[in-house]
Formats: sequence, C-alpha cells, structure tokens
Amino acid sequence: MVIIRTMHVEDIPQVQDVAKKSWNATYEGIIPFEIQEKFLKVAYNNDRMKQRLERSFLFVAEIDSNVVGFANFSPVYDEGKAELGAIYLYPEYQGKGIGSALLQKGINELEGVEEIYINVERDNEIGKSFYDAKGFQVLKEFDDNFEGYILKTVRMVLNV
Repeated sequence: MVIIRTMHVEDIPQVQDVAKKSWNATYEGIIPFEIQEKFLKVAYNNDRMKQRLERSFLFVAEIDSNVVGFANFSPVYDEGKAELGAIYLYPEYQGKGIGSALLQKGINELEGVEEIYINVERDNEIGKSFYDAKGFQVLKEFDDNFEGYILKTVRMVLNV
C-alpha cells in the first residue's frame, strides 16, 4: 500500500537516492552523466534539501516504510500559480499511479492553487507522456542552458 505524506528531514537520504536513480534512468542518453552528477550534487545536497523543506512543499510516496518517490511544489504565488519543480519515482514504481497520487496531493494541499506549471525536457518521453495524460497543456518550448549544456525544454501548465 502506498502512503503519500509530507516529507520530513529524516527522509532526505532516501529522497536523494530516488532523485539520483530516477535522474540517471530518465536522462540517460539525453543529458551527459557528468552533468547529471554535477546538478544532483548541487540541487539535492543536504543543505539544499533542508531549504526546500522550509520554503516549499515536499511530499513523499512510501511503501513498507521506504520512500519510492517524491514531488516538490513551490508555494502558491501570483493569483493561484505554483511550480511543480520535481516529481520523481524509482523506475520500477513508475506507471502504478504513484506519480498521479503525488500530483493530487499537491493539488489538495496547495491552498488557492489554480495553475501548476512545469518544465520538462523535450526528450523525456516518460515525463511528457505523464503530464499529457494528466491534462497539462504545452505553453512554449525554449533552450535552457543547463550546467553549460543546452536542453530543449517544454513549459506546460495544468489548470486545476
């Protein structure tokens, strides 16, 4: 059984592991491995994770006391807008409704949210098909300088 709950500081090591394994699986052949590792060290180090816990909404998906996925939402800003900065699961848990449950938790918990925005790498077929299935609409495509590597990024929005 999957439990979706608010993340706690003691979940940080498990969330870091989910981030690393899902990033490596998702972006293999899209983003060079060294750039992935550089990004993960900065974006998911202990200090940054503690900042995220204080300044944003983090939810985890737990099965048998093990974190198997997480989602990170910004606070609501500008009349009902929020960012979904990350939603990652261990690859073996994808396609089982857990990502949908994490997204729904954010929708339920973010008071006053009307629109959720995301940026997804154009070649991330797993992510793009997930967002398409949930009703996100493409707003634009743009080049994003990611650690010196140019990514083709798709900006999408979900009207809640």
